[in-house]
Amino acid sequence: MIDYDKDAISIDVGGRLRELRQGIGMSMRALARMSSLSANALSMIERGKTSPSVSTLYKLSTAMGIPITSFFREQPTQKDVVFCKASERTRVQFMRGLWEGLGGEMFIGRVEPFMLTLESGASSGPFGIQHTGHEFVYCLRGNLTYMVENQHYLLEAGDSLLFAAELRHKWRNPGKIVTNALVVVSGFSKDESPSEYHISSGLAAEEEIQSE
Repeated sequence: MIDYDKDAISIDVGGRLRELRQGIGMSMRALARMSSLSANALSMIERGKTSPSVSTLYKLSTAMGIPITSFFREQPTQKDVVFCKASERTRVQFMRGLWEGLGGEMFIGRVEPFMLTLESGASSGPFGIQHTGHEFVYCLRGNLTYMVENQHYLLEAGDSLLFAAELRHKWRNPGKIVTNALVVVSGFSKDESPSEYHISSGLAAEEEIQSE
């Protein structure tokens, strides 16, 4: 099992929803109508009385025109120099895994490094990921299977993989121990945040597991 830092990944999703909704000037009634949820359900979520499922968050993010990961972290100020202390990493937990930003989400350039910590069986879900740019993967510990288009690659500690990220890809920890991998995405289109796709896929996998 992964030894999570509970304080680092404790997130008030309801409060974040209210902040985002008010930030775009959308009333609760309007959001309820556009997301096909009741105003009462939204009120319960915003007040922290109930926890929304991933499918509910997808409905809300679609209605608001924002990425689902917006509910889990604030949009940071972009800088041309980023110093990231290990204790201050942006962290998002999903079923059997943890995503950790390594400063790319705060960098003004087009490179996003992040860490994936995956328990046995953790995956990006059944749907492939596609985005612009190039993706570099370095397996630090355990085993990691990457499927790029129809080709499978099994990475063991010390192995690396580099590919054009526009090719449909997905990942999974097929082993029995925790896997740690460094992923670096570069050269992507302006205003695109490739790491969002990986976080969203991990969350989608969580929803799939819970619905089984």
